[in-house]
Amino acid sequence: MQISTYILSVIFFFIVKFCNAQVDVIYSRLVWSDEFEYTGAIDPNKWHHQTKIPEGGSWFNGELQHYTNELKNAAVENGVLKITAIKESYTNQGITKSYTSARLNSKFAFTNGRVDIRAKVPTQQGTWPALWMLGKNITEPGGYFEATSGTTPWPACGEIDIMEHGITPSKPAGFIQSAIHTPSSYGNTINHAGTIANNLGSDFHVYSMNWSPNQITFLLDGVAFYTYNPSTKNMSNWPFTNDQYLLMNIAMGGVAGNVPSNFTQATMEIDYVRVYQNSQTSIHEIVSDFFIPNPLSNFLELPPNASNNDLRLYNASGQLVLHSINQTTIDLQLLPIGFYSLVLDCNNQRFHKKIVKQ
Repeated sequence: MQISTYILSVIFFFIVKFCNAQVDVIYSRLVWSDEFEYTGAIDPNKWHHQTKIPEGGSWFNGELQHYTNELKNAAVENGVLKITAIKESYTNQGITKSYTSARLNSKFAFTNGRVDIRAKVPTQQGTWPALWMLGKNITEPGGYFEATSGTTPWPACGEIDIMEHGITPSKPAGFIQSAIHTPSSYGNTINHAGTIANNLGSDFHVYSMNWSPNQITFLLDGVAFYTYNPSTKNMSNWPFTNDQYLLMNIAMGGVAGNVPSNFTQATMEIDYVRVYQNSQTSIHEIVSDFFIPNPLSNFLELPPNASNNDLRLYNASGQLVLHSINQTTIDLQLLPIGFYSLVLDCNNQRFHKKIVKQ
């Protein structure tokens, strides 16, 4: 007997939900948000319009749109941000395209935490709405952080797709996908999973991503459905030790399929964007004058001028696992492989650094 695609998706959803996906760290302190409690253009202190076309004259994946900074494509009305893709002839940077839309970068970047985005997602054929993240260090001209932080090309910068719709046209109605792109798997990545959002086009849902030093978990309306957690982490499969920023956009065509001739416009509505973390350490990492190798192996060597120090290591759950005073060689042999937060008090200053032991 042939089993329908829908039934297979439902079975897969429950297997993933109960056997694999779970949140390992609870982030509860709101550190950044936009509630969209204003009218008109997006808050310029929080968002950047990314409009520069990549080299070659087109956006990636065969997309068909121009991204603009115009109100018709991104505006706040009645407490929600509306990102709208429109069918229209539009010329910019010397190139004419048949669709316009908006692509927003957050001016906030962070390492480890939880993102909650309450949104209503368009479902028209040929549209590709997405809520996602990129490494702050990406070399992508036109991105908000590129001029000051761009050192690393995609996918080495890491990409976290919180929610995508439309790139898997064969999936059942309401299917949304989350994915991870890294040097070990990118483009048509194998690191992805999806679930069904009921009444996707007409109801608001909360799309969430919980990023700890050990894993990344995706949730729909508070229910986890996919966890990415490679057993052995390295820069090929886990470039997620540095800040990432948020993106929200609607792309047109490309991997989302053909856009029907009767398409006029599609809107994604965002009620709020919220980022949660725990301690101050995870928000602002002070850059020290001390060189601390990263990753580490069995010993941590501090420079001689750090001899008068108080050093503590915390694991991913925030538990103190090592405390050393006035030592420049710290033995890490008894610590398991994984990610840690280092706090060093030295020379009347406090330094924070995220490290990995391998």
